[in-house]
Amino acid sequence: MHSSRFTGVRRLNALLGLGALTLTGCGIWQSAPTAGTAPPPPPPPAPVTSAPPSLPPRPFDLGLDGVDPCELLTADQRNQLGFDREPQPDSDAGFGNAATCSYRNTTAKVGARLALITTESMRVWTDDTAQVEATPILVQGFPALVIKTPGLDLSCNVAVDVAEGQHLDVLYRDDGGQPPPPVDQLCSGAQRVAEEAVRTLAHPPASGTSSSETPTQLPSESTP
Repeated sequence: MHSSRFTGVRRLNALLGLGALTLTGCGIWQSAPTAGTAPPPPPPPAPVTSAPPSLPPRPFDLGLDGVDPCELLTADQRNQLGFDREPQPDSDAGFGNAATCSYRNTTAKVGARLALITTESMRVWTDDTAQVEATPILVQGFPALVIKTPGLDLSCNVAVDVAEGQHLDVLYRDDGGQPPPPVDQLCSGAQRVAEEAVRTLAHPPASGTSSSETPTQLPSESTP
């Protein structure tokens, strides 16, 4: 009695083992490639780099050679922009020792830096190595870019195409605000500074002449 029961259990286990081997064998057989199997689909194409934004032409050229960046914001403009510290001249070795000037608003704790780039066009911000987000705008009618750097939220740049192979770069940054201003607010500040700087560059104030002065009238010659 016990022997037949034991024999039946052994037969059941053997059948289960055979079934498992059969299923495993089928799985291996089905996974093997056959002559009629279609090749795997090709990998997806690599992402295409977006083309630089299209910009209108310059209305005219405003060459930066010989320009003092600390003279691009007049005293009135600095007051309007809230810059209450004296401009600080410097240079940027990264752009061929470009002349720069820094301004600071100690109340709002923001600062700006103007750089006169005479060795690179504005296209330097839109090539494949720039790795920035560039949005086209107009500044006093000149083509310009609002430039955000991914992962860097404490500053924003506005670059203005003022002449062939040259551009004005305005950096507007947080200078210790608590909390720091959002990046879109910094970009608005950079654009406002760029507007004033280009206005001065296009229409520099006359030196040594007050707007209240009137030219001296020469007496007309009498007819002999």
